Amino acid sequence: MSDRAKDLNERSLQLLKALVERYISDGQPVGSRVLSKDSALNLSPATIRNVMADLEDLGLIHSPHTSAGRIPTVSGYRLFVNSLLTVKPLNAKELMRLYQGLSERDDASNMIGVASRLLAELTKMAGVVTLPRRELVCLRHIEFLPLSHKRVLVIFVTNEQEVHNKVIHTDKVFSAAELQQAGAYLNSIYCGHSLATVRAAVLKELQDDQERMNQAMLDAIKMAQLTFESDSGKDDYVLAGQTNLMGFSELSDRDHLKKLFDAFTHKQDVIHLLDQAMKAEGVQIFIGEESGYQAFDHCSLVTSSYSVNDEVVGVLGVIGPTRMAYEKIIPFVDVTAKLLGAALNPKTTAP
Repeated sequence: MSDRAKDLNERSLQLLKALVERYISDGQPVGSRVLSKDSALNLSPATIRNVMADLEDLGLIHSPHTSAGRIPTVSGYRLFVNSLLTVKPLNAKELMRLYQGLSERDDASNMIGVASRLLAELTKMAGVVTLPRRELVCLRHIEFLPLSHKRVLVIFVTNEQEVHNKVIHTDKVFSAAELQQAGAYLNSIYCGHSLATVRAAVLKELQDDQERMNQAMLDAIKMAQLTFESDSGKDDYVLAGQTNLMGFSELSDRDHLKKLFDAFTHKQDVIHLLDQAMKAEGVQIFIGEESGYQAFDHCSLVTSSYSVNDEVVGVLGVIGPTRMAYEKIIPFVDVTAKLLGAALNPKTTAP
């Protein structure tokens, strides 16, 4: 239980829980008469008003405009999520929908799209999934095929199932035999290593050991550099269901929506938040201004990382209003992350 929860008696906590749950359900400020029916404490509206005044003094609820009712603050939601929430397991129909959508083996980028669409469809909010971080996956095989005008098609396989294609531009024309030799050389050295390791080793080779390399080895290393040069600035995600957010009154304000959709378009803020979620274990929740970004002041982001080969490679989540049904969204995110990781994990691939 959080420190702030320890400062409240059981009656205050139960009233706060009832107020948050009613506001999440209805989206309307909650008054003392409504709470007297919801809280099952058999207290008079006057007593409840006194408790609500105490909760307001603690910064857990506030009165919007001139309304007599109260709504939770970010601090109130945080206390509710940390100390008062009872997570509800998904029902059989929801589990089956997720399992069927994520059980078929497919290209990773397609699986990412499926996961984001499922999250959006089942939560009626926005689903977001980052693409697996390439530097955290292992190189299994690489080959080069000649194209016209000093262009080379690179085909490389990671984690035994993920096939990537990239066109690189070289400084001279290579024959098919030379490219085959380059691929064989790189496979003999770097097969089984992470792309981050390959990238670092290639840079070191080019900086330190050019004198001892013959031209064929040097050409191979240069082509590897072109293939695996850092693209960390292009880390991306797949977003689905963002128009669902327009249906929530607290997000329908034109200025709020513009800031939110600008953030989706420019991506840096969303990626930074998802990066933070990747550094922590389990489900992470950013509520309102906890994100540190003004565009998300009226939103919550519930996330969980997913893993391949027991290593975290990405993160997924649901973006919605702070007034979201956390007890339902949390298990959706948690289960989807586990199923996506299993679908992408070569260890679980059926023979």
